[in-house]
Amino acid sequence: MSINSIETYRNLGLAPEAEKVESNKKELGQDEFLKLMTTQMTHQDPNKPMENGDFLAQMAQFSTVEGISSLNDSFTEFSSSISSGQGLQAATLVGQSVMVASDEGVLSVTKNLQGEVDLKGPTEQLNIEIMGSDGNVVKTLDLGKQEKGNVEFEWDGLLKDGIQATPGTYKIIAESVIDGNNTNSQTYFSAEVKSVSLGKEAEGITLDLAGLGKVKFNEVKKIF
Repeated sequence: MSINSIETYRNLGLAPEAEKVESNKKELGQDEFLKLMTTQMTHQDPNKPMENGDFLAQMAQFSTVEGISSLNDSFTEFSSSISSGQGLQAATLVGQSVMVASDEGVLSVTKNLQGEVDLKGPTEQLNIEIMGSDGNVVKTLDLGKQEKGNVEFEWDGLLKDGIQATPGTYKIIAESVIDGNNTNSQTYFSAEVKSVSLGKEAEGITLDLAGLGKVKFNEVKKIF
């Protein structure tokens, strides 16, 4: 008697390797489908048997849920990859200067205080008031007539009496009259990036700026 047939190996529980691999696949085959359908029919209400369309709709829902789960996993990996790439890019900013929205500017020993004003309309007179830690105005920059848009300004640190101001952080107010109304416009200032922090996905990337503290990476308006 020949024992070379595949059927003989099957009867002995010695299935070929190809069949073993196939049996390990996590797929809904014919046997699993019939078992699921039988279980479904066993537990249904005899007075309200499930129609074929309803059963097939449930099967479609099972497939959809599995597909969404796989898609979520793919997006999670994709998101992590993007965050890592942004982190590497942000790390190159250490030692560089960036501009962010703030009402404070930094005057250092080697750099003047540099900023921008976001004017929402034209004005006949734009003044930049610079205040010290005590809240008193130590310098006013007269920028005169300006059109709508971004207006750059710079302070060399000289006070009203001509003395050089102490390096540090100063509060800034941009005052103007727009459409007949006294207006304080949004100001932006540049500062050096001291370090970069990679937080959780919801927190994102944070930059630690000299004199201005921590800001979100997506709040950076300009990179110098």
